Amino acid sequence: MAKIAVVGAGAMGLAAAYHALAAGHEVTVFEADSQAGGMAAHFDFDGLSIERFYHFVCKADQPTFDLMEELGIGDRMVWRGTSMGYYIDGEHHDWGDPVALLKFPRLDLISKIRYGLQMFLSTKRSDWSKLENLNARDWFVGWAGEKAYDVLWKRLFELKFFEYADNISAAWIWTRVKRIGTSRRSLLQEELGYIDGGSQTLVDALVAAIGTKGGEIRLATPVTEITAEDGKVTGVRTASETIAFDQVIATVPTPFVSKMVPSLPEASKAQYDAINNIGVVCVLLKLKKPVTPHFWLNISDARIDIPGIVEFSNLRRLDDTVVYIPYYMPQSHPKFAWDDDAFIEETMRYVRMLNADIAEHDLLASRVGRLTYAQPVCEPGFLAKLPPVQTPISGLQIADTCFYYPEDRGISESVRYGRIMASAIDNPDIWRQTSRGAN
Repeated sequence: MAKIAVVGAGAMGLAAAYHALAAGHEVTVFEADSQAGGMAAHFDFDGLSIERFYHFVCKADQPTFDLMEELGIGDRMVWRGTSMGYYIDGEHHDWGDPVALLKFPRLDLISKIRYGLQMFLSTKRSDWSKLENLNARDWFVGWAGEKAYDVLWKRLFELKFFEYADNISAAWIWTRVKRIGTSRRSLLQEELGYIDGGSQTLVDALVAAIGTKGGEIRLATPVTEITAEDGKVTGVRTASETIAFDQVIATVPTPFVSKMVPSLPEASKAQYDAINNIGVVCVLLKLKKPVTPHFWLNISDARIDIPGIVEFSNLRRLDDTVVYIPYYMPQSHPKFAWDDDAFIEETMRYVRMLNADIAEHDLLASRVGRLTYAQPVCEPGFLAKLPPVQTPISGLQIADTCFYYPEDRGISESVRYGRIMASAIDNPDIWRQTSRGAN
């Protein structure tokens, strides 16, 4: 039995702790926040318990289903038919199925056929190696043409990635297309899922299981340093004490690693520092009326500086309309310094543009959440840029959401990685069998 520290109580950290305890180890989890769950944690939103940042489940998310079964909450999955829309230059369009594509008025027939073929073949593709060094823009243009890219993707990329917009990995975009494209009830009906009670249901089950197995979760206890000596991890340091551990699993964002682990070789620190990561300001609105019939509405309109909205109440059944409006942007962007009221005022103006029937008095509640590091920027060749999960310091594993590449952030990948990191405690060679251990 080893004494293990897990740094970070998000979904990956909690899953790693759970599996390490199941393997017979002694585990302590350290979390800077006052509650566990990370981006999956809930808060009280005007009497409604809901995620700080939206989550949904796709049919490909097998690691989530497996963990829920282990925890005895497998029956809490709820599936619902959902849809997607596009709002382009003042007009609403249905999207996301062959009929909507054929009816779409802003592309010629040849572009529609080329685009539809690209999306269909993307759902069938399993080998992404040829996409790894390809730019997403070039991938789209090569298949569907310049006009299709300009109409459907250009504005979305610019508002999600700003100066990085023309340098995003095609492999990363492909996995997003495939994950949604394969989560369907039929050719004409998308079907997404959510956990009854929200992601907090899974977080609570993990926290309870960790406690039952003898683990400890220390909330509001940030780790200031992961200590090491002679190339081997020795423990963690908090504001009040230094605690010895045999191994450490760190799930903090890569921008924090260099400072948190001063014993890392300079070359390793440079690898973590070279990973770009943008922030998010996520506005949450509770409204009396629905905005659209869609779960996700993509937006390409010069008057609106957001790439889309997520009308969460069109997935999870709620009494009122709940809409997430994410602003992804580099921390250097002037808007990142706006106060909450400025974001709420702007998003309500946008919502009223999307639906003229909504008035100011239809706003029931609002909340603004912020993360400095929310979205890793995955450029072509990103796989080679990632450091190994097993660091040069023996007994220290480090991974955050960028290590899911080419998959995007999500609970399913978090719990999958947590399981692997726990397995590597007793079998460090496990990383040699994956791309993340070969860099």
